[in-house]
Amino acid sequence: QVQLVESGGDLVQPGGSLGLSCAASGILFSRYAMAWYRQTPGKQRELVAGISSGGSTNYANFGKGRFTVSRDNAENTVYLQMNSLKPEDTAVYYCFAALGLRQYWGQGTQVTVSS
Repeated sequence: QVQLVESGGDLVQPGGSLGLSCAASGILFSRYAMAWYRQTPGKQRELVAGISSGGSTNYANFGKGRFTVSRDNAENTVYLQMNSLKPEDTAVYYCFAALGLRQYWGQGTQVTVSS
């Protein structure tokens, strides 16, 4: 059974930082590309950042210079470090794993940026 379990979502003030984690089980983690998406009510889910099995990263424009995605294959975990958070970063953040047609989603974790 594949599970992606996100953690770390919280209420944070504008300008603050937050780190998210996604622990994977039931997959050969090191072979999977991993990504973080986010979604707000009424909007489509959008890519935040991705990291390939080889460690190459890509970011949405809104996250460049503020967000950092990383992975620890020994711990089967992918991370998202978010700095200089803005109110518009408020969303549910989802972890995503993909290897060809095998694609899996986590249940999401709420990030709220507000004073």
